[in-house]
Amino acid sequence: MTATPPPRDRADACPGALQTHPAADGALARVRVPGGALTPAQLLVLAAAARELGDGALELTSRGNVQLRGLRAGAEGELGDRLAVAGLLPSATHETARNVLASVLSGRSGGLLDVRAWVPAFDAAMCADPRLAELPGRFLAAFDDGRGDVAGLGADVGLLALDARTVTLLLGGVDSGIRCAPEGAVELALAAAGAFLDERARQGGTAWRVAGVAELHPRGLDVADPAVQQQPGDRVHRPVLPHRRAGAGDAG
Repeated sequence: MTATPPPRDRADACPGALQTHPAADGALARVRVPGGALTPAQLLVLAAAARELGDGALELTSRGNVQLRGLRAGAEGELGDRLAVAGLLPSATHETARNVLASVLSGRSGGLLDVRAWVPAFDAAMCADPRLAELPGRFLAAFDDGRGDVAGLGADVGLLALDARTVTLLLGGVDSGIRCAPEGAVELALAAAGAFLDERARQGGTAWRVAGVAELHPRGLDVADPAVQQQPGDRVHRPVLPHRRAGAGDAG
């Protein structure tokens, strides 16, 4: 049995594009890039923002997000405007919650099914739900197409393809036993994120990660989609790349 980490006694202060972090070299802004997917036009916007508002460099985080450093005082507003126009800031209220990883080569090479469409669908639905703006900046979702490249990163809410028609829900990197069809996967992940907030509120805490709540009952998830099967299945263990076992960490 894994011990529950000690509860956090303060709210999460993970930086975003609008909620910057004061560093020795100036403000640090973190731009969420769900699934690590950027268009060439968005890359140009980020490069221009780094050059004109910061120190000129872009940093890639362990979760596939992008950081700008050395921002001048008061640059957050202009940065936010540029990002919004480029489609990189669809919701000011949800910006720090948009932490999503996905199998990098999904739909291109290998994998059991294509998970690329899950990322924008999850992101859009999350941003449309005011409650999910409460998700901490360290909360992480990961969608694995069955190859095991992100399933082993310990994401708070994970989806792992078992075959072309079956997906399992991972909570804190552990198989919950809940299965669904691919078309019900996004709704299941959203329900799990909401269940985390519900349980955290019930316990009266400020946990940043699923591991920080004493208990999360996945079979109590309120999911209306018939594609979701609320029955337990045999727990599965997919191999993950050895250099990825350490996890994506709490930041980035």
